[in-house]
Amino acid sequence: MPFSGINRWWFIYRIVCMVLLQLALSTAARAELGLSEALQLALEADPAVSASRFRAVALQEQSVADGQLPDPKLTFGVFNVPLDDLSMKKEGSSQLRTGIKQAFPRGQTLRYQQHRTEWLSKAEQARTLLTEQQITRDVRETYLELYYQEKAARIIEQSHDLFHQLVDITRAHYASGRVSQQDVLQAQLELSRLDDRATQISTQSDVQRAKLTRWIGDAGWEPISQAFPALPEPGSKAELKASLAQHPAVASASAQVAANQQMVKAAREQYKPGFDVGLEYRKRFGNEGNGSDRPDMMAAMVTLDLPLFTGKRQDKRLVASQQQAEAAMQVREQRLREMQRMLESDYARWQRLGEQEALYREHLLSESSDNAGAALTSYQSGINEFNTLMRARITELDVRLQDIRIRVDRAKAQARLLFLEANGESK
Repeated sequence: MPFSGINRWWFIYRIVCMVLLQLALSTAARAELGLSEALQLALEADPAVSASRFRAVALQEQSVADGQLPDPKLTFGVFNVPLDDLSMKKEGSSQLRTGIKQAFPRGQTLRYQQHRTEWLSKAEQARTLLTEQQITRDVRETYLELYYQEKAARIIEQSHDLFHQLVDITRAHYASGRVSQQDVLQAQLELSRLDDRATQISTQSDVQRAKLTRWIGDAGWEPISQAFPALPEPGSKAELKASLAQHPAVASASAQVAANQQMVKAAREQYKPGFDVGLEYRKRFGNEGNGSDRPDMMAAMVTLDLPLFTGKRQDKRLVASQQQAEAAMQVREQRLREMQRMLESDYARWQRLGEQEALYREHLLSESSDNAGAALTSYQSGINEFNTLMRARITELDVRLQDIRIRVDRAKAQARLLFLEANGESK
């Protein structure tokens, strides 16, 4: 049955509503990517964090095994068997022997080996936290740099219309004989240079998005939030400096020092004798001279190590373990000094950029805008030359870009300061 006019329009109306609904749902599905969402995705999916956790668990399990005695050994054999007929009953000394033997390592070697592996597990756990904080810092810095490129692109886009108007104004004035052709060419040149800056910014934006996909995959290509990324406030310089000794980077090195110290203790235990304990049952065959069965026998044995010549074995291993422990301590000291250097540098940069940010907010932004407006009025009135107007507009654009550059750089310095905190605030 063909549609009536009303039914046809009703059908079209329903189709349009369905299409609009699908578009609305598609737009909602592509929500803006905020910094907190990017961090959550990065920490959930990063294989380096998972691998470090697996290594920590593996070392913890291995520490249990490292503290156990070696497996006992079962012995079995025949002794004093005559080769002429291989008879076990012919000779009175023929025996079938079976026994068990247990080795006991020197001193408390097992205890120190177990403690060493436990400390290695703690070092790996600290490295897991360190990896998480490094990822958090890197994602924050990358996201902030991407925010700058996106914000700069919008500023360039807004300025493009103004520079295009300057070209039109200059051409109109040239047609009326008020300006020279050079002014027209300069206006067009500055507009082309602005297009070039827009292209460079777009390229850098794509580079930052590509870096972001390393941690969060295809989500790195989603639109980012227009709001400036919010970061927790770092502690004072004194608080940060006091907490550096507990930072995961230093804690991992400290655990490595403790692990090497356990090896020094284990090396000292090698001057003590180790021993094996064995118990053996000996089955005898044949009869005694009076016709009775030969009695079975039992043997118990203890075997001792004799660490008498230690100059080229125990002494060398002790010195080697001591040198490794000392090297680990120097690594820890170097890492702590590096963290302190980073703190001094980043905290000074964060403070100075804060002062610059206040200067731009309170003076430079408004002053550059007022100067550009006054230059345009003067140019239209024939008071100023075109070069003065163009310099004012370029200065205004540079001040706006520098303002967002300073805000982003300060936030990046803040992200590095948060990385230096040992209490997990960086996450």
